[in-house]
This record gives sequence, structure tokens and C-alpha cells, in this order.
Amino acid sequence: MSKKLIIFDCDGTLVDSQHLIVEAMEMAFHANDLEALPRDKVLSIVGLSLPLAIETLLPGKPPRVIEAVTQGYRDGFGVLRRDPANHEPLYEGILSVIEVLGKRGDTLLGVATGKSIRGVDALFERMRLQPYFATIQTADTHPSKPNPSMIETAMREVGAEPSNTVMIGDTTFDMRMAKAAGVGAIGVSWGYHPGHTLVAEGADVLLDHPDAIVAAVDGWWG
Repeated sequence: MSKKLIIFDCDGTLVDSQHLIVEAMEMAFHANDLEALPRDKVLSIVGLSLPLAIETLLPGKPPRVIEAVTQGYRDGFGVLRRDPANHEPLYEGILSVIEVLGKRGDTLLGVATGKSIRGVDALFERMRLQPYFATIQTADTHPSKPNPSMIETAMREVGAEPSNTVMIGDTTFDMRMAKAAGVGAIGVSWGYHPGHTLVAEGADVLLDHPDAIVAAVDGWWG
């Protein structure tokens, strides 16, 4: 029997990384003599792979500028992450959700994120989350969301079928990726895209607090 697979987005779903993302983007823009963008504009691209995110924020800019800002963001985020004063906290209630779902014999957990594998590894090591996740898919080896590649690879790795897979995320990119892969789409409103936009992009369920996740996935599979 096919395993049930629950795939989580990372930034805005599992962890609140908005302050680091915005600050790193400001550093990258300033390093390239560009005016920093409003916070909501920066957060609107969270979930995309980094080069595509920068292209979206800087339409019409030449490739050399996109590459320079992309590298500037990587450098800035790396500096911020190494400072013990900076961290990406799990949203309240997320750890208990992971622990409950991770102990189920018929359920596997995965991650599909625009983060780099280095970023995920650093986060999971700090939070001791590695044992709970059977598959981790990142922007390093996949096209950007909403391409379904991450979900499709995760399902292949663990032997799950689309009918037994659900994607949980906070952005329209997550919802569109889930629909493209033919899996369930659960949107969360505590992240970086407004809840109504997730519904408009196909969210089957919209949740307002992590405490609702377990009941939502149980309800999805009846």
C-alpha cells in the first residue's frame, strides 16, 4: 500500500524567516547601488528559486545585475545566518505537528522549498528535525516553483502516489505546484501570501494556525 506523504514548504510555513530575507535583500540591493524595495514586495517572491525571485523584483535589468544581486543576497544571508543573534524560529505549534505526524507508521514527511540545501541543513541541524523528514527537495536541483518537479521527485523517492500526497504551503507558488503535480493543496495563512490568494490559486483547504494541520490532513484522507 502506498505511503501517505505530507510535503511542507519551509519559509513562511515551518519557519518565520521574513526578517532575515528582507534584511539580506536590502544588503544585496545596497551592495549594487539599487534602492531597497518595500517589505511586502520582497516577501511576495518568497518561494521562488533565488535567481527567478531577483528577476521578478528587477524586471528588465540585465543578466549581470541579476547575477550580482543574487550573489549579494546569498552572501548577505550567509553573514546573517552565522550571527547567533539571528535565527529562523519555527512557528508556534509546528514542532508538535511534526512530532505527531512523524511518529505515524503510515505517513512520511517531506520538504519542498526555494531554500538551498545548505540553508535547510543548517535549519534542520539547529532544530534537530532531520530524523522526521524522509525527502528534502530544494531549489539547488530543481526548476523553481510552481514547476511540479520537487513534488514529483519526492513522491518517487518515497514511493507515494499523488492520491496519497498533500502539499502544505503559504504561497500561491505552492498551491500552483501542488495542482500541477495532481496532489492535495493545503494553504496556510500565517505566511507571506494573503489567504484569499491561496484559495484563488486552488487551495483545497486554508488553515489559520498550525494546530489545525493534523486534523486537516486526516480530513483530506477521510
